Amino acid sequence: MANATTSAGLLLFRRKERGLELFLAHPGGPFWAERDVGAWTIPKGLANPGEDLFDAAVREFGEETGIQPHGPYLELGSVRQKAGKTVHAWAWEGDADSDKTQSNLMRTEWPRNSGRWLTFPEVDRCAWFDPETAATKLNPAQAEFIARLQTRLGPEGLNAPLALE
Repeated sequence: MANATTSAGLLLFRRKERGLELFLAHPGGPFWAERDVGAWTIPKGLANPGEDLFDAAVREFGEETGIQPHGPYLELGSVRQKAGKTVHAWAWEGDADSDKTQSNLMRTEWPRNSGRWLTFPEVDRCAWFDPETAATKLNPAQAEFIARLQTRLGPEGLNAPLALE
């Protein structure tokens, strides 16, 4: 069960000859438009009332990217972001064309308390990053998910089968 301070999401990864790559989402809208370092996120969102967090993670990934994820999934636990939100995450291995993602739309008042409402994609773009770059692009707390994934993949990360619990 979740509330407004709890989100759930998925971290898509792929293994290439040059190494591990991670699929991240950049939030849409005017607040995030000029932000890059520390602004990216794993595709995630709030659970609906009564919705399981894992089910919410899968749903949110699909809504924010237009990509339907598939298992197996690897639980990465949760992190608490600086603003107080707890994010629960699972990883899955796959591939996607980051240039062909499609996000759902959201509506927000901008500037806040202005009475002016804007509609825009919740995610304005997605991209693949190596782990080091992804760790700088991500919200700092979410960078822990990369470390956890790398630990779970082990020293043979690029060749090891996905070990599920």
